[in-house]
Amino acid sequence: MMVQSVAIIVAGGSGKRMLRDLPKQFLSLDGIPVLTRTLSKFEKAMSVVRIVLVVPEEDMDYAKDEIVDKHRILKVEHIQAGGKTRQDSVRKGLEMVDDRDDIIVIHDGVRPFLSEELIDLSIREAVRNGAVVPVIPLTDTVKLVGEDGIIRNTLGRNDLRLAQTPQAFRREIILEAYRNAYREGFYGTDDASLVERMGVSVKTIPGSYDNIKITTPGDIILGKLLLKKIGTGI
Repeated sequence: MMVQSVAIIVAGGSGKRMLRDLPKQFLSLDGIPVLTRTLSKFEKAMSVVRIVLVVPEEDMDYAKDEIVDKHRILKVEHIQAGGKTRQDSVRKGLEMVDDRDDIIVIHDGVRPFLSEELIDLSIREAVRNGAVVPVIPLTDTVKLVGEDGIIRNTLGRNDLRLAQTPQAFRREIILEAYRNAYREGFYGTDDASLVERMGVSVKTIPGSYDNIKITTPGDIILGKLLLKKIGTGI
């Protein structure tokens, strides 16, 4: 059976943490917008058939003209207005999913350094397991700290992981997870957390330390260093 996958790319951020007026997803990274670099990975990934791009309502025209059309991202079928939170924006993106889509891949628009191999792996594992998240091990010691600033406990990092995107799910699993969360007023920190609370097992796969999220000025500097490592083109 032929599996069809849709990617929901969530790019609903502002420029506040960047201390700039231009939203972080539109900032230039070596002459190419961060969001363009992200979308290009899904444009090239053979396992992704189409893309739903979610941006703030006021940025929809800019995203179409300056990102999608200008850089010929042909797989973008819909540009959808986002919501107040990331979870609300994903839910808006899920409204564009239909019965054609077997696997739904959800990715942060400001993570431009994922690989096409990671996209393909997440989809293959979602077919097998239903829900998949890339993770990386922690390298620092983790402290549980109370509101008073006092350490409550030191957590064993061997069992702890940092979650990344793309997170991939069978369509019926993620749709039910979002319906339940919306009905119950639950907001999670990522898409997988909505699936976990239903009692559905989520498979982890190896992520990458290069798969950073561009949210601060320091991340732009790190991104430029990564471009030197992996190449500047898209």
